Amino acid sequence: MSKIFKAIDENAERWLLLVFYVMLVGTMFIEVIRREVFSYSSIWGEEIVRYSFIYLAWIGAAAAVKVRGHIRIDVLMHYVPRKAKTLLYIFGDIVMFVVACIALYWSFESVHVSWKFNSVTHGLRISQVWFLMAVPIGFFLMILRLVQSFLRDLSDLRAGRPVYEGNKLFD
Repeated sequence: MSKIFKAIDENAERWLLLVFYVMLVGTMFIEVIRREVFSYSSIWGEEIVRYSFIYLAWIGAAAAVKVRGHIRIDVLMHYVPRKAKTLLYIFGDIVMFVVACIALYWSFESVHVSWKFNSVTHGLRISQVWFLMAVPIGFFLMILRLVQSFLRDLSDLRAGRPVYEGNKLFD
């Protein structure tokens, strides 16, 4: 069972990103063909593309937190000692954790209103709650990844190892 959890931990965001990306591109391709060849388009296709993109963005943000691929200015990191660098990364994770917790709390407001009034999408005619949940799901995944990052950095600090800095974009 631990192999399954390890596979999910390592690849969950990647699999979800792949699913939503394929859904986005496939639906967009079908809708372009329908519009250009048959002069007919559907409202549900546009909605699927829109909501797939929203899920793609929020799950992608969590994936970026996992590998420290989010945007940061790290010029200062080249000039500080290893221990200070680790402490700065830990401080950054704590700040992001607090912001993500606040955002998670407030993101449920729109979900709650949609649930309360049973709002549905225009084309698909299904509950809008499923699509509004992209934001809380994204922040929840970010919080999980930030906790993992914090624990990894704390372990690196205690063991005297260099802190995990993620993959460099241009190296």
